[in-house]
Formats: sequence, structure tokens, C-alpha cells
Amino acid sequence: MTSLPSSVDVAIIGAGAAGLGAAHALDGSGLSVIVLEARYRLGGRAWTVQPSPEVTFDVGCGWLHSADKNSFVAIAKQLGFELNKDLPPWRERAYGNAFPQSERDDFMRAMDAFYERMWKAAQKGKDEPASLSLEPGNRWNPMIDAISTYINGCELKDMSTLDWDAYEDTNLNWRVRRGYGALVAAYGAPCPVALSCNVTLVDHSGKRIRIETSRGTLDAGKVIVTVPTNLIADEAIRFSPPLPSKVDAAAGLPLGVDDKVTLALEDAEAFPKEGNLRGATMRTEMGTYHIRPFGQPCIEGFFGGSFARALEDSGEGAIAAHSIDEIAGFLGNDIRRKLKPLYESRWARDPFAQGSYSHALPGHAGDRAVLAAPVDGRLFFAGEATSPEFFTTAHGARDSGERAAREVLAALSRL
Repeated sequence: MTSLPSSVDVAIIGAGAAGLGAAHALDGSGLSVIVLEARYRLGGRAWTVQPSPEVTFDVGCGWLHSADKNSFVAIAKQLGFELNKDLPPWRERAYGNAFPQSERDDFMRAMDAFYERMWKAAQKGKDEPASLSLEPGNRWNPMIDAISTYINGCELKDMSTLDWDAYEDTNLNWRVRRGYGALVAAYGAPCPVALSCNVTLVDHSGKRIRIETSRGTLDAGKVIVTVPTNLIADEAIRFSPPLPSKVDAAAGLPLGVDDKVTLALEDAEAFPKEGNLRGATMRTEMGTYHIRPFGQPCIEGFFGGSFARALEDSGEGAIAAHSIDEIAGFLGNDIRRKLKPLYESRWARDPFAQGSYSHALPGHAGDRAVLAAPVDGRLFFAGEATSPEFFTTAHGARDSGERAAREVLAALSRL
């Protein structure tokens, strides 16, 4: 474990993708740098586990979104991580008869028309709830809302139309065979990180910035803050003097909830690799399932929004239990004996995340720029929520860390 220095040029708070991106960008600058991480591990909301000898599971982010613009693609190649470029199982491929093709086609038409209306609203500069773009009375509205909970971690009523429009999706989504979390951890391995070091106070009242942590106190010339928005909004880390504009901006960019579960699948060969399973359930409270990702003997389930939060509140194992019930509803009760819970995430209950990734509340699309702005040339802010166009993603977080590091270097060059 890296010992805690008493004084550094730059302290970075958080060893997720943003903090690690900042640390890499400052490497070779001649500055003394330490990354302070509350967890016992690197990666933050990127985390790969191996819940059984045959299954590798990304508890957090799993897809390299906008892969042609994703900075982790080059990093993966450099570190020898194999990339999988197969098409995601989301849109076209369906397993079983739970969602017949004709219904799927009708749903996709309704979904595309909804996106078109939302795009038009955004062009008018309306930062209104995305739910206003739903066609009143459309039978597919609850399922369109379910898709929002997967993508945004929240229902459409809580989603800013302008924020949705600002996101850059190149529709190219790749995966890392060994796990996205494993890739982020390998990327962070050379960085100077103090683990199990929870920051509680950043006192920027004096000439040097004083940082109080669970492992002692240190001072720094500059600080880069990369923690999730909910921790800033709840003042889990306090600033002295206070920074009300940062707290308000963070509150306008809350973390939605997305949770994942993996279930071991017996007789897996009887099922297609990379299959998609979901039903035309006509409700927002629904899971979507990925059968045999990478051909592994498992089914992954995905839940979002207030339904994911409610499942977390129901206690350990509730996500897996609901998944098995829902899958049995689609494929028949015989499948129950073939499924065994392996691992589930509970991001809303994670004290150092309190959610999955940020969405701007209606009227708050401008808060990303407010959160990203430096304070007094001494405090700098990064993290997925500060990315102007790749928010919600690991590469958006990493790139924002690099941007904050450049701001630090620019501030020092002006001295």
C-alpha cells in the first residue's frame, strides 16, 4: 500500500477512470502526485469480478461506447487486452417468443419516432423533460421509458432533453474480453495511489490546500476532484470555504441507477451465444437479458431507474431472484433449475458511488460546464459528469481527467 505523503504538488481525489487519466497526464511533468482513493481497489465504477471459474463479469461499465472515439481502445491495444467488436445484442436479435419480431418492429418504429421528436425539441433549445416527447397514448411508452432507465439510469421525466442531445453516440460499441474493469485497473497500475484513503475535507482557505482523509492529513498545491456528483451534492466531501455553485451543479446532475446481475446457466450449449431476451411486457419495471455473453455459461440481467433502486432496497439477492422469475416467465418454469445467482451489483447502496452515472435533470444541461470549471486556479474538477459529450462513460471520465491535468499545468505555467 502506498504510504501517504505529507505534502504534494498535486492531489487527485478518486482512482476511477478520471483520476487515473489525470495521473497519467501528469506523469513526467516533474510534479509530485498522489491519487487518494476511498476504496480498497482501483477503477471506481469500472470493476471486473470472476464469480465462477467460467464467468468474467463487469459489475460496472462493460461496453466501450463510441468505440471509434473511445480513448480506452488505444489503451487496450497498448496493454494487450483483446477487444470484441461483435454487434451488441440490443436491437435486432431476440431469443424465444417473449417479444415476437412483428412486435419488436412496431416498438422500434415507435422508439425511433420518439427520438426524432426529442431531437426536434432539442433543436428549439428547449431544456424540457424528455417525457414531453412521448406520443400521448402510445402503447409502447412504458417500454420506451424502460429503455431510458437502461441508458440514462432514470425515467424520461427526470431527463433533460438538451443533455440527451449533447451526448455523442457513434453507435459503435465494443467490449473487452477480460473485462472493462480489468482494463481500467491495469491502466491505473503504474499510478501512485493511496488506497482505503477516504477524503472528508478539502480546506482551500490557506496558501496550501489541506486535505483531511481517513489515513491522515496532507497538503497540496493543486487538487483535482473526480468523485461522483452525489458525493459532492451530499457534501460527503466538504469544501472550506464552501463551494455552493459546485454543490448545486452536482445536485443538478444526480447519478441514476443501473444494476447488473449474472446467473450461472446449466446446459448452456442449448442456448444461443450473445442472445437478447426481453418481453413485450408493456411496463417500465422490466429487465433486459443478455444470454451467454462471450459464449460464457451465464445470463446477464440489466435493470435501471427507480425499479433498480427498489430492487436494491428489497435486499441482497433481490435482483437475482427477480431475474429468475422474469426469465422463467419468458422461457417456462423448467429454466429455474438451470439458473443460479453468481453476482449482482448494488450501485445506489455503494457508499463511494451512490449510483451508476449522471444525468442532467430538466433545466440543468448547463450544469456539466459549471461543475467542470476550475476554482481559483487551484481546485480542478473531472469525472464523467463533467464531460461535455461523453458523460456516463468511462472514456468520458478518463478524457476529463486528462483535461483537468492540462488545466493544472496551464495554471502552473502562468505563475
